[in-house]
Amino acid sequence: MKRLIVMVLTALLTLTASAQSKVYLTRQITPEALLKIYKALGVKARGRVAVKMSTGEGSNPNYLKPELVKDLIYEVDGTIVECNTAYGGDPNDVRNNSENHWRVIDRHGFTRYFSVDIMDEYDEIRIPVRDHTHLNYDIVGGHLANYDFLIALNHFKGHPMGGYGGALKNLSIGCASRNGKAYIHSAGKMNKLDERKLWTREFIGDQDGFLESMAAAAQAVHNYFERENGVIYISVMNNMSVDCDCVDHPAPVKLNDYGILASADPVALDQACVDIVNNLEVTAESDPTDLLKRIDKQHGTHTIDWAEKIGLGSKKYKIINIDK
Repeated sequence: MKRLIVMVLTALLTLTASAQSKVYLTRQITPEALLKIYKALGVKARGRVAVKMSTGEGSNPNYLKPELVKDLIYEVDGTIVECNTAYGGDPNDVRNNSENHWRVIDRHGFTRYFSVDIMDEYDEIRIPVRDHTHLNYDIVGGHLANYDFLIALNHFKGHPMGGYGGALKNLSIGCASRNGKAYIHSAGKMNKLDERKLWTREFIGDQDGFLESMAAAAQAVHNYFERENGVIYISVMNNMSVDCDCVDHPAPVKLNDYGILASADPVALDQACVDIVNNLEVTAESDPTDLLKRIDKQHGTHTIDWAEKIGLGSKKYKIINIDK
């Protein structure tokens, strides 16, 4: 009998371990480390490769720099993809239309190294969502259909509305057209952006509904590429302001840089990044307090919880340190 119990417990532990998603980690933040962690994933980017990342608001200094990402993008022969933003401001700094957006992309040095594609420059498409709690579809940049494989290259940091920005936000809001951004922010109430209603209650909607809509839209993009050649996620934990790269003048960075994480599971990846920040000690040089307060105030981890609930991934993960 005791032997049977041991066998059952062993089987359950094995099953639990197998349910854990692998999250790879390097404490180095260099072009070489970024390429190394991509290779550690063991998933080769194939076909026409889109690299979804933020090229940063005009006067924001915290975005991932071209010099950091270039080795990876050259390795996969990728194209950086972006979509226009849903807010206005100084035409020299915001990216709310393609003319302004190209100006900022060029100023930040991306066109010096790479092919760049503003996916909603000319059109948009609707792709299916599995979770219909708020959304009937996801509205993404039309050029998304031109790619076979997606690398979500995320900058982990805070975000004024989402609490934090990571893989799930980059996949959802990041790939959404301007109309798609309004649809997600309003939790399915506005499928066409009305400039007069920006940041009104109708546009912002219910906070948890917005977070749940982000999770649903992220799953839509993930599933879209799963049907093609695949999708992987890499998150860089540096320049971690409480504000996103979409904020023109972000709050000062109070956290030391941490490293790069990567996974095939965006839920596990975001959970791992949040857990890392939660476990950081407050020191004279580094203080996670403001970022944790921002995440808590905006109920940010609800996005992760909902993404797991709808089957996008698992919050259970195993860290694999590739520096060892």
